[in-house]
Formats: sequence, C-alpha cells, structure tokens
Amino acid sequence: MKKLTVKLTQKGAVIIIVLWTSVLLTILVTAMAAKVRLSAKTAAFNQEVSQQWPSLMAAINQAEMELMLEKMARPTGEQLEESDEGELRTPAYRFNGQPLQLNYPQAENIVVRIYDHAGKINLNRIPRRNMQQLIETRLGGPFEADPEQVQSLVDTWTDWTDLNDLEGLNGAEKEYYQSLDQPYTPRNNPELDSVEEILQVKGFAELFEGVNLDAAFTIFGNLRTVNFNLATREALQLLPGLDDELIETIIGYRELEDISNQSELGELIPFEAFQQVSAWFTATNISNVYSIYAYPMAQESELMTDENADDSNNPSLIELDPVRQAYMEIVEVRSFNTLPQVYRVNPYAYLPDTAPARLEEYAIELPRLN
Repeated sequence: MKKLTVKLTQKGAVIIIVLWTSVLLTILVTAMAAKVRLSAKTAAFNQEVSQQWPSLMAAINQAEMELMLEKMARPTGEQLEESDEGELRTPAYRFNGQPLQLNYPQAENIVVRIYDHAGKINLNRIPRRNMQQLIETRLGGPFEADPEQVQSLVDTWTDWTDLNDLEGLNGAEKEYYQSLDQPYTPRNNPELDSVEEILQVKGFAELFEGVNLDAAFTIFGNLRTVNFNLATREALQLLPGLDDELIETIIGYRELEDISNQSELGELIPFEAFQQVSAWFTATNISNVYSIYAYPMAQESELMTDENADDSNNPSLIELDPVRQAYMEIVEVRSFNTLPQVYRVNPYAYLPDTAPARLEEYAIELPRLN
C-alpha cells in the first residue's frame, strides 16, 4: 500500500512538472511571437519613413522658399484673394497653420503648415501686468483666482527674469531652487532660452499643465501683442476675456475675412471681453520667425471616426486632421535673397490644434461686419 502511494505521488509530481513546463513554453513562444511581430512592424515603419523622408525634407525646403518669396515685392497685376465681401485678403495671414499649397508644390501626400510667431505670446517681451493676466486666466479668471496665489506666481516669475538674486516678498531665488532634489540655478535674465524653461519657474509647471507650450508661446522676436489673424487656438485660450465660444467666433471669422482693426474685433466679441483682451490685440504685425510643420497625410481610414465610419458621403469625415506630431523647424526669414536661419529642429513636435472653427459645436452664427 505504501509503495502504491509513493508511485501515485511521483506520478502527480511528474504531471505538475509537465504542466508547468507547458505553461512556461507557451509563455516563451507567445513572447517570442510578439517580439517577432513588433520587429516586423518596426521594420515596416522604418521602411515607410525612409521612403517618405526625402519628400518630407523637400517639403521643408519648399516651405522655406515660400517664406522667402513672401519677402519679395508682390508681382505686378497679381490677383490677390478676396473675401466674400470683396475685401482683399492679406497673403501673409495664410501662415496661420492652415494646410498650404506651396508655389513650389510639395509631394501630394505631404501636408505643410506654417505658423507665424506673431500669433503666439512672446515670453521674452511680456510685461508684468500681462503675465499676471495669463496667471489669472489659468486660475479661473480675475474674479475667481486667489489673489495671494496670483501675486506669489507673479513674484516668482519676476525673480526668475530679473537681473539679481534678491528674493521678492512671495518669490523664489537661488536658495529655493538649490534646495530641490534636482537643484538648478534661476535664469536671472529676461531672455529665456526656450519656452519649456517656463516650467522651471516655481509653481508654473502646475499652472501650465496640459498646455502645448510651443503652440502658445514663443521666445523669438520683439512683439508684445498677438496678431489675431495668425493666433493659434492655444494662445487665444490663455488670453483674458476669451472663452471657447468667442475663440471659435474669432477663428471662424478670420477664415472668411481679415480682422483689420480693434473696431472689427469689438463687433465680434462682447464689450466686457474686448476691454480685457484689447491690450493684447494687433491686426497688422507679422514677424520674421515661423514654425514649419511637415508630415505625411493621414490615410482615408484614419480620417473616419467611429460614429460616421459607415457614412462615406459625410463631408465631415475629413474635417479634422488626426495627425498630432510632425517634423518641425523654427526658422527666421529676413529677406528673399538670404537663406533662412534655423533656430530649432524637432522631428517629433506636437502640432497646435489644427481644427477649423468649431462653429456648429457652439451653435455660432458669424456676424457680418460693416
């Protein structure tokens, strides 16, 4: 009886070992198969990228030439685009992020968008009062924001950009930043090296969490205001007095006509909002600095949403561009006979919000201005 029990125990142990071995082999084979699939996908992706790379780089060069051509005198007899009201459109305002057809045509499958930095908030030229307004807007508005928190953040910004180590009443200087787990030294200069540097200022990483900084801000040029004909949606969202509905109204109107002056802006938005945002507004200034984005066009299947994928006749299928990252260069173009100066290259930059005006979403009816 004892021998029979031992034999049964040994058989049970063998069965358990066999089962565990099978499980381990299954896991190993599955892992190897997944690795092979990943390697195959990576190889296919790399092959696709290598094939598209020449077209992408050509599009970037053609976009640079487009900006150089813009610095030339307009050809005699050129027919400029007109609005529905017969007003001439300003050619330079096409550099507001809309997809472009260049004078030197890019490959058919490559999308090019150019953003004039006059449509962004310049961190190196922003007055203290304007920074306070940005902070108040991010904290809920001038009436909802905690005054002490606003003042503390303004003071820390002032300490970061002033030329000394004297700490403001609620600010932060070298002693604070050196006490961090990863210590660093404050800028102590009004000229930031990058827009991302703002996240190093005490409290600002939380303040601007979730904001596409490259879309909203710039450090190039000397403009203190924002050209609303060129402004990114991200920049407008940070300005005082503008809610989403007013922002979409502005974007929708400029798709049809240029915003020529403050009077036209005042007719587009309520008086209270106009009072708050008018100090930021310009309708004429353009810059010499641009962000150029180029990327392969999304496939038709990527343009279709889950809700309307079966409705191939729906014109809204291609309204939204699903691409979120692109090859990007920041360049300065001063004249038509001098090559652009490249300030920054980012092969995986996040695009600003490229959607057209969301008029239907907010049930907006655009006014007709006189």
